Amino acid sequence: MNIIQEIQHLMSKEFQLEWKQRYAFNGLLLYIGSTVFLVYMAFIDIEPVTWVTVMWIILLFASANAVAKSFIQEGEKRQLYYYQLCSPQAVILSKIFYNAILLLIVSLLGILFYTLLLGNPVVNFPLFVFSILLGSVSFSTIFTMVSGIAFKAGGNSTLMPILSFPVLIPVIALLIAVSTASLTDSGDINMNRNIGVLVSVNVLITAVSLILFPYLWRS
Repeated sequence: MNIIQEIQHLMSKEFQLEWKQRYAFNGLLLYIGSTVFLVYMAFIDIEPVTWVTVMWIILLFASANAVAKSFIQEGEKRQLYYYQLCSPQAVILSKIFYNAILLLIVSLLGILFYTLLLGNPVVNFPLFVFSILLGSVSFSTIFTMVSGIAFKAGGNSTLMPILSFPVLIPVIALLIAVSTASLTDSGDINMNRNIGVLVSVNVLITAVSLILFPYLWRS
């Protein structure tokens, strides 16, 4: 079985597991809904730039909660079973792809509720949706790799914010910049550069994951 088939089977397993444990997904939506409602209570009238910034902060913490369980929920015995059947590259790629899809769905649902309560100042919707897609992929690549490291370190969830913080700060700044450009028709002269940097960061982190994860897998 080649790596593409392995990724397909592993992703199918992830979707089936998520369906059986729907309480985790529902809890995540409840978390986002509660946070958005608190923001609504605090900012009844919110500036467009603040709207974008708060949105990404909410999605950041929701993504961390969603991806934190990637490896921890499966346990060592299931990991040993995967070790006998699949390549480490297929395991890490399947989790990155699955988490990206999961975060995209959660982000779109969260933004829908966010819009219902706080309005939506976005003018360039294609660029805004593209920024959400970039954000979902970025959070997935970062948090999935860090989740794997945390699992091998004994499932210590406190490692996730510590290890991901240096990478997340510039990523969040770029995502806010790209999303802010969607608030006007004219856009931003640095928009293409920011998008290029975000794509490069995603490719770099994915490449590092493919290189380092096999060593974590064997440990």
